[in-house]
Amino acid sequence: MATLVLSSVGSALGGALLPSGLSFFGATISGAALGGAIGTGLGAYVDAQLFGSSASAQGPRLNDLHVMGSTEGAPIPRLYGRARLAGQVIWATNYKEHVSTRASGGGKGGGGSSVTVTEYSYSVSFAVGLCEGEVTRIGRIWADGKPLSLAGLTWRLHKGAGDAQPDPLIEAVEGADAAPAYRGTAYIVFENMDVTPFGNRIPQLSFEVFRSLSEVEGLVRAVTMIPGAGEFVYDTATQREILSETSSRALNMHTSDGRTDWHVALDALEATCPNAHAVSLVVAWFGDDLRCGQCTVRPKVEIGHKITQPGSWSVAGLGRASAQVVSQIEGRPAFGGTPSDASVVRALQDLKARGMTVVFYPFVMMDVPPDNTKPDPWGGASQPAYPWRGRITCDPAPGREGTPDKTSAAVAQVASFFGSATPGAGEW
Repeated sequence: MATLVLSSVGSALGGALLPSGLSFFGATISGAALGGAIGTGLGAYVDAQLFGSSASAQGPRLNDLHVMGSTEGAPIPRLYGRARLAGQVIWATNYKEHVSTRASGGGKGGGGSSVTVTEYSYSVSFAVGLCEGEVTRIGRIWADGKPLSLAGLTWRLHKGAGDAQPDPLIEAVEGADAAPAYRGTAYIVFENMDVTPFGNRIPQLSFEVFRSLSEVEGLVRAVTMIPGAGEFVYDTATQREILSETSSRALNMHTSDGRTDWHVALDALEATCPNAHAVSLVVAWFGDDLRCGQCTVRPKVEIGHKITQPGSWSVAGLGRASAQVVSQIEGRPAFGGTPSDASVVRALQDLKARGMTVVFYPFVMMDVPPDNTKPDPWGGASQPAYPWRGRITCDPAPGREGTPDKTSAAVAQVASFFGSATPGAGEW
C-alpha cells in the first residue's frame, strides 16, 4: 500500500518542484517521473518493514467475457465439395477459472524478498455450427487465422445426420430434456478448451469442411495410392529423424491432430469414397538410363546419412549405408526415397485390416539428372532430365538408323535389362 501511496505523492511533488525535469547524460527526465521513482523505492522499503520480506502479486483476471459472434437468425450454409467456413457459436458454457501460484524472486542463499505470484487461466466448452448436414469430415482448422493443432484438444464432430442424438457434454450441462440434438446441422463441440493462448477468449475459428457428393464419390470402387516415393510415407508408426542429442523431427506426421500422414489419408479416403474397397499401393524404385541394355533399377535413399527412430530404412536387405542416393536439385533430393520395406508391410497390413483388397504396384521412376552425358537412344545430344519410364528402349531406338529392333541384339539388350531377378528375390 505504501508503495502505491508514496509513488503517487512523489510523482505529484516532482512535477510541481521540477516541472522542466533534469538532464542526465543528454537525456531529460521529467520531475514527475523522477519523483514517482523515488516514492516507489521508499514505499517498497516501508512495505517490507511493515509486512515482512514476503509479498504477493495478483496477475490479471478476466472480468469482461467476450465470445465469438453468434448471430440469431443467421442463414445456415449449404455446402457441396470442400469449403472454408467460419460457422456460428450455437452453445457455450461459462468460462472456468484456473488458479495457480508460484514463488518469484528471493536472493542467493535464501536472502532478499520473495513474491508469491497468483496467475489465472481460463477454459470454456462450446459448440460451433458449420453448415447443413450431413457432411463427410473436417480437415484443417484455423484459430485467429493460424493453423490450430488438435493434439491435446477434446473435440467431437457431429456430421448432421437426421437421427442424431444430443452431444453428451451438452446433455450433461443442460439436462436430458433441454439438450438440442441440432439434427440436420453439422457442428463441432470443443470440450474445456484452454483459451489462455488466445487472450482468454474463444478464438475466431474457421474450418475446412468436406461434403462428398454421393452421386460421384460413391461410384469410386478402387484407387491408386501414391506418392510411391518417400522413405516412410506409408508407415503407420511415427518415424523421427534424430537431428542432435536434444532435437528431432517427424518424418511422416504433418497433420494437425498428431497422427501419421498414412492414418489421416486412409481415414479421409474411407470417409470420402465409402465404396472404395480396392487399393493399388505404388512403391517406386529408380531407373538410371533410357537404354535398356544399360539401365539398372534399384532402391535409393534421399540422404546417405540419416539416423531414424524407431525404425531404420531397409529395402530388399539393402541398408542406408549401402544404398545409392537420389540425384539432387539445388542441394535437395529430386525424389523421395524408396519406401522402406517394413513400412510397406505395415501399410499393407493396415489396408487388409480395413477390409480392403490390396495390389502391390511396383513402379519405376527415372532418376536421370539434367547434367547427365548419357547417349540418348532417341537421338538427342544427351538423355532428357527425369524422363518418362515409357521411353526406355533398345539402343538406337526403333525407327532410327542402326536400331537392333526386332533382332537378336534387341533380345540381348532386354535380357540385360531384366538380369537374373526372379519373383521372390530379396528379403522383406
